[in-house]
Amino acid sequence: MEELKKIEGKENKMDKIVNLCLRRGILFPSNEIYGSMAGFFDYGPVGVELKKNIENNWWKFVVNDRDNIVGIDGALINVSKVWKASGHVDSFNDPLVECKKCHLRFRADQLIEEELKISMDGVGVKQLQELIDKHKIKCPKCGGDFTEVQVFNLMFKTHVGAIENDASLMYLRPETAQLIFTDFKRVLAVSRKKLPFGMAQIGKAFRNEISPRNFVFRSREFSQMELEFFINPEKMNDAEIKEDDLKTECFFYTQEMQEKNIKHEKMSFEHALEKKIIGTKWHAYWMIEFFKWFKSIGIKPENLRFRQHVKTELSHYSSETWDLDYNYPWGWKEVEGIANRTDFDLKQHSKFSGDELSFFDEKEKKKIIPFVIEPSTGVERTLLTVLIDAYSEREDGRVFLDLKASIAPVKIAVLPLMPKEELEKKARGVFDDLKNKIVCDYDSSGSIGKRYSRFDEIGTPFAVTIDYQTLEDDTVTLRYRNDMRQERIKISGLSEKMKELIDE
Repeated sequence: MEELKKIEGKENKMDKIVNLCLRRGILFPSNEIYGSMAGFFDYGPVGVELKKNIENNWWKFVVNDRDNIVGIDGALINVSKVWKASGHVDSFNDPLVECKKCHLRFRADQLIEEELKISMDGVGVKQLQELIDKHKIKCPKCGGDFTEVQVFNLMFKTHVGAIENDASLMYLRPETAQLIFTDFKRVLAVSRKKLPFGMAQIGKAFRNEISPRNFVFRSREFSQMELEFFINPEKMNDAEIKEDDLKTECFFYTQEMQEKNIKHEKMSFEHALEKKIIGTKWHAYWMIEFFKWFKSIGIKPENLRFRQHVKTELSHYSSETWDLDYNYPWGWKEVEGIANRTDFDLKQHSKFSGDELSFFDEKEKKKIIPFVIEPSTGVERTLLTVLIDAYSEREDGRVFLDLKASIAPVKIAVLPLMPKEELEKKARGVFDDLKNKIVCDYDSSGSIGKRYSRFDEIGTPFAVTIDYQTLEDDTVTLRYRNDMRQERIKISGLSEKMKELIDE
């Protein structure tokens, strides 16, 4: 195998990834010809396939492969009472400061993180103000002083109908979860599920971020993949976890470790449960499941850790939250959150709507308000994480994406050696036979080396080259992306061979 060159400098790597996304049509700013607005992105031909593959992979893992989880697809715009009940109207805020001189606005916690190079996770408004005052932090644009730290609500407002008043006020949803709770009663009736069971959703969410940053890591319009798993509150430790899964080890960064300012430690989930580091077995079950899922789509486990929310940063609905963090070029940050939302949401929506949202337990002969474990992740953030982990360079500087075949935008490139009529005719026949079974692409433009490189850059794991020997014996050259190894294979066995490689 050709030795791979180690990529020096995380920031340099991130610049290269952004450049690759723009150059190969993966992701780029929306409305570019008009100058764009920060925090909005479009997917190109390659990116949309990668996005759909990640979503489909998640959906299969969460919904299709389980008999106790169903899916929904809720509306993007919701009545204001939904978000009043959920607490978003009062509590969905970020800390904001404004420069008195140039009037630019910044998120106070991000401003301090960049200036002091320390984490602001769990730090409140009062403490943020004290840090700005103590360290005399100024506007990075003009050097001006800031206003006092204030809270800024992140929801987008709109009005529905011809008259704008309180009755017509609605919000673009800032998360997909609340639609699952408001649909709970109807979905429970039609699905006839019993506890424990779950409802999943993939869809758009909107947040009016003060300062979108780090490419698509923090944007204003994005997609979420969320599961709400409903459990009898008296049976939070009844989850059946396989022995091998309990022995799975990963990095943990507990509340105590954060308070003592010590490094995260590796431990097994079995140990974390025995020491009551994780509160309940159902919480541990879903932490394990999604740790496995992120590994299955190609994320290196050494780049992942579970960080426990400290008491000051717990959301108003949560009794316990763990973030699955990834070691991004700008530090350890959340790629997924897994929260114990207790019975907060169902109780709130029952109260505000007047419609009781409960589950009747036939065995116990009583109504139950279930507790909820919620794994939630952003599609864009997951996609970016995959790209960062997959980005690789060869010794000569050529780039390839080491993507799993299961999520690669194109599985196979079909390439005639040269743009000659007899080769192209044969190559088209191979392509036509494959395209109805496997996602593949055809390319006859440019030298074969350049075409290999183009497909390497979008993570295509296999290339099939039709050459003059093909015309003689009906064999083709199968090339492997990572090590560039080549082998001859009969066209008659190509389809089956490709299915085996992709499934593996």
